[in-house]
Amino acid sequence: MNDGRNGTVKQIICIKWGTKFGPEYVNRLHGMITRNITPPFRLFCFTDDGTGLHPDIAVRPLPEFEYQAPVNTRGKWPKSRLWGDLGDVTGVVLFLDLDVIVTGSLDDFFTFGDPDDTIVGLNPNTPLEKMGQTSVYRMRVGKLKPLQDIFRADPQAAADKFKYEQRFVTRNAPGGVKFWPKGWLAHFRMHCVPNFPLNYFREAHIPRGTRIVIFPGNLNPPDAILGRWDHKDTHRGASDHLRAAFDGRRRESFFKHIRHYLRPVSWVEKLWRE
Repeated sequence: MNDGRNGTVKQIICIKWGTKFGPEYVNRLHGMITRNITPPFRLFCFTDDGTGLHPDIAVRPLPEFEYQAPVNTRGKWPKSRLWGDLGDVTGVVLFLDLDVIVTGSLDDFFTFGDPDDTIVGLNPNTPLEKMGQTSVYRMRVGKLKPLQDIFRADPQAAADKFKYEQRFVTRNAPGGVKFWPKGWLAHFRMHCVPNFPLNYFREAHIPRGTRIVIFPGNLNPPDAILGRWDHKDTHRGASDHLRAAFDGRRRESFFKHIRHYLRPVSWVEKLWRE
C-alpha cells in the first residue's frame, strides 16, 4: 500500500495550467520539499506545459475531465481535474498549491490520521463554518471521484451554490473531511503579517510550529519579497504607501489601505528557492 508510511514513497502532487505560474514555482516547490521531507518522495506536476521543470519532477498531463466551466465564479475549479483517476499515480497523495512556502517537516502530513481520510486545512476566514482550505490537502486517489460526477452534472449550479471549490469539497467529500492540527498551516496575511500599525515597523513572521505558509488571494511569494500587498500594488515603502492614502492613488477605502501595508519579507526570499 503506497501511503507514504513505513518507508513507502511519499507522493506529493501539484497542478499548473495556463500562464499565471511559471516553471520556477514548481521548481522552488520541489526544492522546499526536498529540504523538508524524509525520503523517499516524489513530486508529480500535472500540467499543460512541462517546459523548464526540474528533471527530478515527474511531469504528467492534466487529467481528462470534461465539463462546462462556470462563469463569474470565484474558486479554483480546475483543481477538480485531480479528483478522479490520475493515471499511474495511485494510493495516497498530498496536494500542495504552487505558491506555498514550506517552513517545517512534511513527514507528519503523511502519518496523521488514517490513510483513507480526506484531510484539509481549516479556512481561517470562516472558523464557525468549518470550511476546508485546499491549498494543502491529502486524499486517496479516486476517493473524490463522486465529486466530479456531481460537479459535471451542473457545474454552474455547483459553483453558484458553493462559491468556492474548497466548500464544495468540504460538504461533499465521501465520508466527510478531517482537518490538519491547529498551527501546522499559517495563512500569510492573517497569521504572519502584524496588525496595523505594527505592520509598518515589523516584518511578517512565521508562527511557532508552522509547517507550511499558504498564500490565498492575490499576494504571492514574489509580492511578499518586494513588500507588496498584492500584485497590483505599486507603492514603494511606508512613506509612499501612506501618502497614497491621501493623494488619490489608493484602490480601496482609506482604512483598508493603511492596514494593507507589508514590509519586504526576508524569510520568504530565503526559503522560496530551488
